[in-house]
Amino acid sequence: MRLRHADGTVVHLGYCTNVHPAEDLAGIIAQLDTYAVPVRERLGADLLGLGLWLAAPVAAELAADAGARRRLRAELTARALEVVTLNGFPYAAFQAPVVKRAVYHPDWTTPGRLAYTLDLARVLADLLPADAARGSVSTLPLAWRDPWDAARADAARRRLDELAAGLAAVERDTGRRVRVGFEPEPGCAVENTAQAVAALSGVDVTRLGICLDLAHLACAWEEPVAALARLRAAGLPVVKVQVSAALEAADPLAGANALRRWVEPRFLHQTRSSACAAATAGSGRGAPADPAGPGWAADDLDVALDAGLPGPWRVHYHVPLHAPPEPPLDSTLPVLRAALATLFAGPGAACDHLDVETYTWGVLPAARRPRTAAELAAGIAAELAFTRAELVALGLAPTCRKAATR
Repeated sequence: MRLRHADGTVVHLGYCTNVHPAEDLAGIIAQLDTYAVPVRERLGADLLGLGLWLAAPVAAELAADAGARRRLRAELTARALEVVTLNGFPYAAFQAPVVKRAVYHPDWTTPGRLAYTLDLARVLADLLPADAARGSVSTLPLAWRDPWDAARADAARRRLDELAAGLAAVERDTGRRVRVGFEPEPGCAVENTAQAVAALSGVDVTRLGICLDLAHLACAWEEPVAALARLRAAGLPVVKVQVSAALEAADPLAGANALRRWVEPRFLHQTRSSACAAATAGSGRGAPADPAGPGWAADDLDVALDAGLPGPWRVHYHVPLHAPPEPPLDSTLPVLRAALATLFAGPGAACDHLDVETYTWGVLPAARRPRTAAELAAGIAAELAFTRAELVALGLAPTCRKAATR
């Protein structure tokens, strides 16, 4: 879907397909009919955006085959679907029975991560609508935090320089600009916006910037106004926003039984106490504390429960935007709303690519989990309708048009 900001910026809104398991081209195209078309129809939209997730093998296949890229673009256009952004965080097998820390490999110290991301940029350059200003690819925030040292940081920085050069080559070859956004996430080498500013200082900001996941922002206990001001002061563009909400427990001791129902084996659900905010802000007498320090952080929800981490908690568990958990639990929708207001309520749009990214539908507590493909499509459509309404309330206006061809 497309909306227009008062400043004239076209803002693209879609949903991320990493909620679906296919990792080959035939499966990806089949998923368009199973999920994306029904979502578009439920929304009454003449055009639906997708934040495609392409696993590394199919990305390499498409990057090497212009005919395959043309076929994928034609399949999208025939269904009134468009792609301006790709999710390049998971490398492969993101809906496997157990993912956990595997999602952070390969990381930005390796040639594999660089090759994958440049493959995605080459693919996206040919999928972009003719009238799209640019494309975006989201990626992991360098690496998981352990092990991480100066040598690894230097290796990653060299890869980022190669990435910027590779993106410039894609633009020279295709005439299309693709930017890459690094996505701060709890537990990683870059967990919050302060760490992002430090880690990305001096990069080519015409091609590299931030992917701001709003659930991750909430889990870091960051205030959206301050976080976005920090990025703006550092000159780091918000390349993409992932519209997401995290699980919240005001009193995790009282809500322990309810929280246990959200423990599951596939994804990592990093948990942060509100003490994280004060500790990582620093006191002016020294460097801020580690945001993953054991006094306020745990690397998974069951670990936090067993450790009796003091509350309140925010948990890296993306929950459906339109359907917050039942009491005594809640979601971080207030952070989402504050972030969207900061991004769009002013005289200029601070980002033009928005992706609803609730990849956890398949692991929600049983009573909340979709039982059929149609139920999943209905849930995704409801999230997009919710997000569209939030943006309209901020003054953005939906536009009606068909996908541009070339």
